[in-house]
Amino acid sequence: MRVSEAMSRDVQIANPDQTLQQAATKMRDLGIGALPVGENDRLVGMITDRDIAVRAVAENKAPSTKVREAMTQDVKFCYDDEDVDHVAHNMGDQQVRRLPMVNRDKRLVGILALGDLAAQGEARPAAQALEGISQPGGRHTQAPS
Repeated sequence: MRVSEAMSRDVQIANPDQTLQQAATKMRDLGIGALPVGENDRLVGMITDRDIAVRAVAENKAPSTKVREAMTQDVKFCYDDEDVDHVAHNMGDQQVRRLPMVNRDKRLVGILALGDLAAQGEARPAAQALEGISQPGGRHTQAPS
């Protein structure tokens, strides 16, 4: 199965100049925990609820702080035509629960989350990814930069 068959296509994005409060409100309203960050039609980061908690709230930053100050800049992504098993393995290796999907022109076309794999009945790839994500001592992208 290709990633394009499992990913969520209706992806909302944040702008790096939006405030953390605006990003958090969007996450709340959409019932999600992460937003790709786009600027000039390019993927420049990811902002998660954990980024907001760890890089902003825990550091006593104001809700008016810009997304760019708390987002993860080293964005991992996959292509929408890749095989689900391969991508799930990469998610485990990279210890990420959500992965932006781009087409071969590097335009954001979707996002793949562990829940998307499970919803498609892809239990083995989801379990494989979760096993890697759950390993202790891995490199965490939410570590302060």
